[in-house]
Amino acid sequence: MDVGAKEFEESLPLLQELVQESDFVGLDIEFTGLRSNLSGPQQISLFDLPSEWYLKTRQSVQQFTICQIGLSMFSAIEGEANKYVAHSCNFFLFPTTFGILDSEFSFQASSVQFLNQYGFNYNKFLKNGIPYMNEEQEKKIRHDILSGNWRVRSSLDKDQIKVVIDEVTRWLDLAKEGDWMTLPGIAGFQAFEVQLVLRQALHNIWTVLKDDGVVVKKVSKQHRWYLQSTSCDRESCWKENILLSAKGFSVFFHMLVKAQKPLVGHNMMMDLLYLHEKFFRPLPESYDQFKQNIHSLFPVLIDTKNVTKDIWKEMNFPRVSSLSEVYEVLNSDLNPTKNSGPEIVHAISCEKYVETKCPHEAAYDAFLCGSVLLKVAHLLLQKVHRIDPVPESTFPQYLDVLAPYVNQVNLIRAGVPKINFSGPDYPSIRPPILILSVKRWPGVSEQQVYQKFQNLCKFDVRRLTRSQFLLLTNKFKDARNILKEYRSHPTLRVSLYRYWRHSPDVNCLLQVCGIMTAWALLAFILGRSGP
Repeated sequence: MDVGAKEFEESLPLLQELVQESDFVGLDIEFTGLRSNLSGPQQISLFDLPSEWYLKTRQSVQQFTICQIGLSMFSAIEGEANKYVAHSCNFFLFPTTFGILDSEFSFQASSVQFLNQYGFNYNKFLKNGIPYMNEEQEKKIRHDILSGNWRVRSSLDKDQIKVVIDEVTRWLDLAKEGDWMTLPGIAGFQAFEVQLVLRQALHNIWTVLKDDGVVVKKVSKQHRWYLQSTSCDRESCWKENILLSAKGFSVFFHMLVKAQKPLVGHNMMMDLLYLHEKFFRPLPESYDQFKQNIHSLFPVLIDTKNVTKDIWKEMNFPRVSSLSEVYEVLNSDLNPTKNSGPEIVHAISCEKYVETKCPHEAAYDAFLCGSVLLKVAHLLLQKVHRIDPVPESTFPQYLDVLAPYVNQVNLIRAGVPKINFSGPDYPSIRPPILILSVKRWPGVSEQQVYQKFQNLCKFDVRRLTRSQFLLLTNKFKDARNILKEYRSHPTLRVSLYRYWRHSPDVNCLLQVCGIMTAWALLAFILGRSGP
């Protein structure tokens, strides 16, 4: 089901009900870009601590925005053993433009090409995107709206407002009290905005929002005063409605948070960063504060990338590189529990996914996340019970066997493979750091070192001294191969990095200590040889 700005407010009660009744929610997000084209030390690297990775990635999240978010609400069907129905929704989003709020964001050419390749509808994103804002933006807008200190901008610009006022004014000159006219094609919070402007500019009219647009009625000043005083349409309540409409998808985000359902994604670290920045609060500078905030918003996170990595090694499944490939393997005869695992059906509104594969459409990928979770959980449960089929499999049982993976989110290209959102991060299990000592290659750069080794294996490279470089890979096999090939190389010698032996800081400290010891010894000798 595709949901844009026009359909969103009507769909909100149903969406709230679906979330509240679900067992868990699958999530996927599409962005206008992934990473800023940062160079040198600002590029993410296997050398990065989680806090360093976070600070670098934070810049990209602030630069780009969300264009589509997919949610798939999975619910066990009552009375049917181990059968689930998935309600999958695509939400096209576009930042709120209201009053002083006028967001800036970037597009990355590669991301646009990627989404184009999979048929992304940019018209729905740009023309019918649901507005949204974070809590900090909401506070500013609330203050401006409730205090009356706001001005028209972007959503309905000054020229459009002037046209509307001129049209109504011309009509008023000829109209009698009780006559009315309709301004068609105005909906959402823009309808509230134009009514507020008209009521402030013209004191002998009243406005009402109908299905076909904004209805303007000519009234006496006494009748206007009476209408303003009625409890059902006071201006203060009305301004609250403007704010509610301007918040858009953020209203549903807070419903999702309040429901406290397990949130399931695949490689979901970037998704969590964007959820925090765009709907909750601007990302803090503190990495630990970010982790605490996410854990308070979503106490149960499950990253299917993290879960499937372990299962794939144990089951000897073929190598895969995408979520859709993971899903295909788990639905094939390679999965020993294929016929006994959970049955998953699409809700009526999402039946296009029954026959059509839509990779990188957010709702479809959110559905894949949830399906992969259920199938992998069933595999784990079968291992525990050592029988197949497992009698009376339930989602609480699945959560029990998934406990070691809860709140462990996969981290791409960093010093640790995953982040723990419910406690301290685990120590690195990456291969050891290697040190490259270069001879007879003056002025060699990090990029040249990378290019030298890229055909054999891919390393992240960091300069240590003028002629020494640190090499780090995430594959033990690559580290062993490079050590074997270059341990005794005449000009490019590779060995294991030892901090106490190779660190320039330690070497400097040892040299200073050596000099001080020599001076102390010399002073001692000279002191003894004196009169």
